[in-house]
Amino acid sequence: MTTPSVRTITRKYTTVSYCSIFTVWGREKMSRLPPEKIEEVKQAIHDQLNREGIEAKVEEAVAALLEENGDDVEPENDLPQRRRHFAPHESIVDELVQSLQMTSHFPIRHDRAPEVPITTAKVTQALTVGLSVRVLRGKAFVDQLAAEDNSLCSTFTLYLYFRGQRFKSKPVPCSCDPPFDETFLFDFPPSVTLLRDLLGVSEPLHVVVIKTDALGQRELIGSHHVEWRRALASSTNQFAMATEIHGVGAQAGIACGILEILFKIVPCMGARLKDDVVTAQVSLEQGRSAEQQRLFFAYAKQWWREYLQCRPAHASRLVKVFAQDETGRSRLVCSFLTPLVGGRLIESPRAAARFVSLIEYERTPTVGGDSKPELWASMGAFLSKGAGNCEDHAVLLCSLLLGFGLDAYVCIGTKSKGTAHAWVATIGHSGIVTFWESLTGHRYTHQRPELGEPTIRSNDIPYRTVGCVFSHEAFYANCQPTDALVSCNFDLTDAACWKEMNPGAIESACAALRQPSFPTLSRSTLDPAVASHKLEQELKTLAAEHRSVLGLTSHWNDQLSYYLAPALSSYELEQSTGVSVGNDEFQQAVRRAVPSGHTFKAFPIQFIHANSRRIFATAMQSTTCKEIVECNGDQVDLAIRASVVVYPEAIQAVWIMFACTYRSII
Repeated sequence: MTTPSVRTITRKYTTVSYCSIFTVWGREKMSRLPPEKIEEVKQAIHDQLNREGIEAKVEEAVAALLEENGDDVEPENDLPQRRRHFAPHESIVDELVQSLQMTSHFPIRHDRAPEVPITTAKVTQALTVGLSVRVLRGKAFVDQLAAEDNSLCSTFTLYLYFRGQRFKSKPVPCSCDPPFDETFLFDFPPSVTLLRDLLGVSEPLHVVVIKTDALGQRELIGSHHVEWRRALASSTNQFAMATEIHGVGAQAGIACGILEILFKIVPCMGARLKDDVVTAQVSLEQGRSAEQQRLFFAYAKQWWREYLQCRPAHASRLVKVFAQDETGRSRLVCSFLTPLVGGRLIESPRAAARFVSLIEYERTPTVGGDSKPELWASMGAFLSKGAGNCEDHAVLLCSLLLGFGLDAYVCIGTKSKGTAHAWVATIGHSGIVTFWESLTGHRYTHQRPELGEPTIRSNDIPYRTVGCVFSHEAFYANCQPTDALVSCNFDLTDAACWKEMNPGAIESACAALRQPSFPTLSRSTLDPAVASHKLEQELKTLAAEHRSVLGLTSHWNDQLSYYLAPALSSYELEQSTGVSVGNDEFQQAVRRAVPSGHTFKAFPIQFIHANSRRIFATAMQSTTCKEIVECNGDQVDLAIRASVVVYPEAIQAVWIMFACTYRSII
C-alpha cells in the first residue's frame, strides 16, 4: 500500500483531528461547568482557534506522529487509534485552554470546586459529533451601497442559533461585500453517532444579521433558516452553498444579501448518504409540516366560527391566534413561547421582569400609513437586536416566568386609552392574578370578583380590556359578557368564561413549524466597576467643559460623590424587588456631609446605555439637572456618581446622580 505524504495527510486531517481531540478533552471540563457558561466557553474556543499559530502547532504534532508511526496512523478509518496517538500531545490543548482563560472575550470564572485532572483514559472516550459552519464571505448587500458613505463606522455581526447553542461573529465593516470569514462548531447530542441519526435532526440553522451604527444602535437586517443536511450526501461530509438572507418585515420575501457557507460534519464519518435519500427526507418533513399546518388552520377556522356564534360582539375583541415573525411566516402565537431557564444569570421572577424591562422598546417600523404592523420577532432575532415591541417583551418575560414554574400567560388586550397592548399574567392557586408589565417591570394584583359581589376597583391597573390569553401549550379566548378587565373572571377552567383551543391541536401546530430551539441567555462580559468608573469620569469631563464655556470653575467633592452610591443602589433594588431600603442611611450621610448654611441639590436619572454624551445631553434637558451643573454660588462643590448594573445579553441599567452643595450669594 502506498503511504500518502506527511504534508498531504497533515493538510487533509489537521482541522478534523484537532476539533475531535478538543471536543473530547473539553467536554470533560465543560460537564462540570454551569449550563450558562458552556456557550461562553465554546465562543472563546472559536475565537482562539482563529488566532495565528494554533493551527501550525497542530500541524507539527500531526506531522511528528505520522513520521513516528508511519502506516499505523489512519485518521479517517481508525478513530480510537487516532485518539490514542494524540494523547501525548495534550500539551497543545493545555496551552490553548490557558490562553483562553487569559485572553478570551468570554473569561472562565474559577468559582467551583477544584477539577479532577484529565487523564489519557478519558481522552479515549467516544467522540462527540459536531456541525462545523464556516461563513466564507458575504455578497450583494446592495442596500449598503447608498448608505456606505454614512456607515463608515457601522458594522455587521452574524448571530447563529442551532439546537439551543449560539455564537456571534466578530463585527466587520458594513459594505456591499462584508468580509465575513469565521468558523463555528455546534455539538450534537452524544446519542447522535450515525449518519441516519444526523438525517433525523430536522432543526435548521438560524442566521441573523445585525447592523450596529456608531452610536451603538442595532438594526435587524436579515433573518433566515438554513437547511444544512446536504452535507450528509458528500463523501467528505461537507457541502458549500450560497444562501440568500432575506430581509425582515415588509422585505421578508426580498433577499438583502448572500452568505457563502461551508457545512461540515466533524469528525468525518467516512461514509455518505445518497442525494435522493437526503432530498426525500427533507421533502417528506416539509410535506408533513405543510399538512399539519393545513389541518390546524382548518381547525382554527372552525374554532373561530364557534367562538363568534357565542356572541356577535366577539368579532370586535382582540383574539390573536396567528402572528407573523420577522421572516414573514404566519405562526400560531403559542409557538413563540417556551419555558426558558436563565440558570444562575437570572435567579428570581422579579429579576426576570427587571431584565426584560431594560431591553429597549422599539415600535415596529412601517413604510407609509400609521397602521400597526403585525410583526412578532422570534426569540433569536429579538435577543440579537436587543430591542423590540411590547409583544416581543411580553413573550420573553412569559417564557422566563414559565421557566420558574409559574402558571404564566401572555395577555392580548387594550390599555386604559384603548390602544392594543400585550402583557403577562400569572395565576396563583388561590385565584389571585398578578399582571406583569414587561416594558416597566411593574406588577399589579387583580382580585377575582366573587358571585354576588360588586365589580372590583382596579384604578391602578393600566389595562382596560383582555381578549385572549395563551401560553406555550394553551390558548383561551375571552367569552364573558364583557371583556372589561375589572370584571373579568380568570378561572380558565370555566368554559362559560373562556373558550379553549384543543391542546393536541396546539402541540401539532407548534411541532409543524420546525423552528430552531430557543437560545439560552448569555452572560455579560462587562465589568460593572470598571464601566461605572469610566462613565463617571467622562461625565465629569463633559460637565467641567460645559461650565468652562459659561466661565465657571469646577470643584469636585469625591467624598460627596461616594455618599451618593447607596441611593443609586437603593433605586435599582427597588426596581428589581419592589422594596425600598437604604434611603435612611443615604439621607443621614448627606446631612452630615453638607456644611451648615449650605444647600444640597441632587438629580437621579436612569438609562439603558452608557454613552456619556447622550446621557449628559438628555440629563441637561431637566431644569433641576441644569441648575446643578450650572450652579453659580459661593463654595460650590460638585459631585457625580455613576452605577452600571449588568444583566444577561449585555443589557445594563445605568444610574446617574448629579449633585452639588453651595452657599447662596443672594
